Amino acid sequence: MELTGARWRLAGAEAVLCLRSLRASQDFNEYWQFHLAQEYQREHATRYLKGQAPVPQLPARQADKGARLRLVK
Repeated sequence: MELTGARWRLAGAEAVLCLRSLRASQDFNEYWQFHLAQEYQREHATRYLKGQAPVPQLPARQADKGARLRLVK
């Protein structure tokens, strides 16, 4: 936790230590799935009827070609 120039507040230091302990105990992947499910529930499912957020659909022209990312400058 000692980095040159780093300033840690209690909440930030505690969060970093929790993440480090999850990685050290090899429970991070299980925790991350739980975290994503909770975030989905909190941010998405509660905002839609019957808790079902719509599944985004690709436009027909993109679905045929397959979704691809391209760099836009």
